[in-house]
Amino acid sequence: MAKRILVVEDDRSISELVRSTLASEGYSVEIARDGAAGLATFKSLQPDLVVLDWMLPQMSGLEVLKEIRRAHQTPVLFLTVRDDETDKVVGLEMGADDYLTKPFGVRELAARVKALLRRRAGEGTPRERIEVGSLAIDLSRRLVTRDGRAVEMTRTEFELLASLASNPGIVFTRERLLETVWGYRFEGYQRTVDSHMTRLRKKIEDDPRRPSLIQTVWGVGYRFRAPSPDE
Repeated sequence: MAKRILVVEDDRSISELVRSTLASEGYSVEIARDGAAGLATFKSLQPDLVVLDWMLPQMSGLEVLKEIRRAHQTPVLFLTVRDDETDKVVGLEMGADDYLTKPFGVRELAARVKALLRRRAGEGTPRERIEVGSLAIDLSRRLVTRDGRAVEMTRTEFELLASLASNPGIVFTRERLLETVWGYRFEGYQRTVDSHMTRLRKKIEDDPRRPSLIQTVWGVGYRFRAPSPDE
C-alpha cells in the first residue's frame, strides 16, 4: 500500500508542486489549505507523514503541530520562508522532524520525505552499529573506531555523537542536544554544545575545519551526514 502523505499548505502553486512531486514518487497525497482543515484531515486520514506550512489561515502550522504531538509521533516536515531561523528553531523544538526553506527543489523535497519515512520505519529496530566511511560506532559497547583504531571519548562526546548518528540527516537544535545529552535546556548554555562539538570533530573528522560528518546548520544546530547508498 502506498504511503499516505498529508500536505497542509494554503499556497495553491506550492501545494500542487508538492502533490505532483510526491505522487510521482508513488505516494498517496491529500491536500488541506488551512490549519483547521489540515488537523481534521490528519485525524481522519492518519497519514504516514505530514508536510506542514508555518503560515496558515484558521490555525497556524505551529498550532497544528502542537495538536498532532499531543498523541502522535507522525513525521512532520515543516515548510518555512527563506532565512527565517526563528521559525526553524521553534518548529524543531516543538516537535517537527525536519524543515525545508522556500523556495525548495523537488529533488530535495523527495529526498527529505524518503529519509523521514525510512527513519520512522527503522525506529522499531534500533541499530547497534553505525558505519559511515572509516568511522564505526558500536552503540551497545559504546565504542568508536576510525580505520579500525579505537577513538577515546568522554561520556558526553559519545552521547553527542550517538544522538546525531542515530538520526542521520535530522537537524538537532542546540537546545535539543542540551536536553538529550546534558538533561537540561537552560538558555545561555548553547556554547557548551559548541565547545564539545569542536572537540568531537577533532576526533572523528578528517579536517575538523571543514567537517563532513557532523554538519553545522547555521543559526539552528547540527546534523549528522546521512550515508550515501554505497556506504
